Amino acid sequence: MQEISTHNVLLEVRQLCKSYGGIMALNHVNFKLKKNSIMSLIGPNGAGKTTFINVVSGIYSPDSGEVYFQGQNIAGLPAHIIASEGISRTFQLVELFDSLTVLENAMVGCHTRSQSGMIACGFRRPSARSEENRIRDEAIESLAMVGLEKRASDLISRLPLGERKLVGIARALSMQPKLLMLDEPAGGLAAHEIERLVKLIYNLLEMDLTIFIVEHNMPFVMSLSEQVIVLDGGSKIAEGPPDAVKTNQEVIRAYLGMDVY
Repeated sequence: MQEISTHNVLLEVRQLCKSYGGIMALNHVNFKLKKNSIMSLIGPNGAGKTTFINVVSGIYSPDSGEVYFQGQNIAGLPAHIIASEGISRTFQLVELFDSLTVLENAMVGCHTRSQSGMIACGFRRPSARSEENRIRDEAIESLAMVGLEKRASDLISRLPLGERKLVGIARALSMQPKLLMLDEPAGGLAAHEIERLVKLIYNLLEMDLTIFIVEHNMPFVMSLSEQVIVLDGGSKIAEGPPDAVKTNQEVIRAYLGMDVY
């Protein structure tokens, strides 16, 4: 595999370990993620994929190892600090607020960069009102990126799964990240929704974002990823371009003969 030059590395994971009750969910995982690229993480059920994205995004702390983002070790930092540094993520189960509108859900992401405190917001000080207007405008821009600006006033509960997932991406984009981590973005989507998602991801790449995808849908992953990492039992068993990974014998064995293309 071609070595990535140091100045072009956005995220580097070194010897990352995480265990639960003696079971290694992540076992000395290493890799580098190039700026402005698409990388995917795959593996059978229980491989450690969800644990990985939770550790990098700060939901869990690693037992050991380092996670360097833009040269800074962020391993073990709280999730809100990691988000403020430029890493945002979506969730496998779309975690949105059903009682809020599409716009209000997107605005939640903007609040990670809010400067006004709760007291200022509560008393509706001018600074808080000004910031709320800014947040609303940024959230509308994020919805426009995913093609849902016309549904801004709709309740989330009225949207189908595919559009709910797009709102989750819009909320993550509202954080103005440098790295966007997508957890099972294609799960449960119809073919035309996946096609829309692929176009969106390529559009985001053109906006100088770096995309990291955790996914079960192999055709989806193999069609757009520049590099693919494969975990099995918490260990990295393969890494490389899609064509090399899908013919790797260890990968084929890990999937127990399943069609990985």
